[in-house]
Amino acid sequence: MEAWDAVVVGAGIGGLVAARDLAAGGLRVLVVEQRATPGGSVGQHEVAGLTLDSGAESFATRGGAVAALADELGLGARVVAPDPWGAWVQLASGAGPLPRTGLLGIPADPWSRDVRRTIGLVGALRAALDRVLPARVGTGAGAGTGTSAATLGSLVRARMGRRVLDRLVRPVVAGVHAADPDDLAVDAVSPGLLAALAANGSLGAAVGHLRALAPAGAAVAGLDGGIHVLVDALVADLAERGVPVRTGARVTAVLRVDADPEAAAPAAFEVTLSPVPDDGPTGSAITASAATGAETQPAVVVRTNRLVLATPEAAGLLTAVVPGLGDLHPDRGADVVLVTLVLDAPVLDAAPRGTGVLVARDVDRVRAKALTHATAKWAWLARDAGPGRHVVRLSYGVAGSPVAGAAPDGTQPADARTLGDDALAALALRDASTLLGVALSPAQVVASARVAWSQALPRPSAAHSATVARVRAGVAGAGGLAVCGAWVAGNGLASVVPDARRAADALLHEHRTGAQSAR
Repeated sequence: MEAWDAVVVGAGIGGLVAARDLAAGGLRVLVVEQRATPGGSVGQHEVAGLTLDSGAESFATRGGAVAALADELGLGARVVAPDPWGAWVQLASGAGPLPRTGLLGIPADPWSRDVRRTIGLVGALRAALDRVLPARVGTGAGAGTGTSAATLGSLVRARMGRRVLDRLVRPVVAGVHAADPDDLAVDAVSPGLLAALAANGSLGAAVGHLRALAPAGAAVAGLDGGIHVLVDALVADLAERGVPVRTGARVTAVLRVDADPEAAAPAAFEVTLSPVPDDGPTGSAITASAATGAETQPAVVVRTNRLVLATPEAAGLLTAVVPGLGDLHPDRGADVVLVTLVLDAPVLDAAPRGTGVLVARDVDRVRAKALTHATAKWAWLARDAGPGRHVVRLSYGVAGSPVAGAAPDGTQPADARTLGDDALAALALRDASTLLGVALSPAQVVASARVAWSQALPRPSAAHSATVARVRAGVAGAGGLAVCGAWVAGNGLASVVPDARRAADALLHEHRTGAQSAR
């Protein structure tokens, strides 16, 4: 039986960061991952000779945790801000700019020119009522409890009206969280917003206050070469520390082994690892499964005193360790299909829709939920692509609804997950033409690629937040256990990275305390 000081289950960014900090603390660490490659929803693929992000392509700058990690890994000089073109939203009535001083699409000032252009004079008048409404309106605050059951959608609707919700907030939330704002708890999706509302008296003032607290510069950043270089750097760093990342291995059981008082040994976990069969789930269409013949290989049991679960399957794996978790089911998130098009289209040099377009749900002629004009957003990619060549990426899928599209001729409904590659590329090209406001022809498509992600963007709903709280409470009382990853921390590297570091630090604190007690 193998023995390790710590085992980390899940090699997404959260698991890799936790493993690195545990190893830096002097522990012998093993990382296991059921997919064929590490990185989770941060991946890469090659399209037309360009190495591109196949998942996340930017990170929020709030808190500075991701930039600090990049600096530790020697990537500090590669942190870059997006080009300041701004983003747009596609409405049934046409395209309009998104507010540059907003939060999840909520404008700080509904009278600013870019906001009025999108929501109109009527929308701005309605949104201005936010300034005179009592601060409690829309918060769903329980009488005398100080708690809130408000969703983001109900809050915005009550305070600023439907135009702000439908034309600004809903498209942004669909693009960021692949969810609807009516399904998201305010406290989960934007911690501090309700407190800022109470302190500042209006939603717009609260947004302005929170934006003022953010660091100067762009709200998001990327890495020259793509976010995926962060995964490469983490894996290389782990290798230097002697930490193996064992892919194609699924955890099928976790058992608690009681301490041996006579041997003065702490309690331990026995983790059963089974090879992923060739047709096993990968989570992404671009990742291959485990090695050929994996189904004939025997399971392996490893023992460890410290276990980190950086996977949404944690609650199910811990049923034999932490009572009461068996009935918990974190939100599965959306099934998302990403389509990348590389185009020879000099007409796009002018970035007609800035860095990208988010799509309102009543736009019938477009099936994508968002488009990123990657070569307009990232100067490094425009440099690598060369003059006149452009990369655009379209995403399909929102949690709670199918990844629906329409046939390229518009006559037959379809599902982006089941469309063939050619049909999906044709759909994406049609959507890109509409969203960019430029006629694009099949002859301009140099190459295309599709990536399908599942369970990549869990919805931070009230139910999901309650599930996470119960998992955290159960794990905290078990000793030697920690959880991390987007499924508990929230979507985005700015949430995942600091949470993973806290998880590792908690286990290291237990390790140091135990070592001192044993002296």
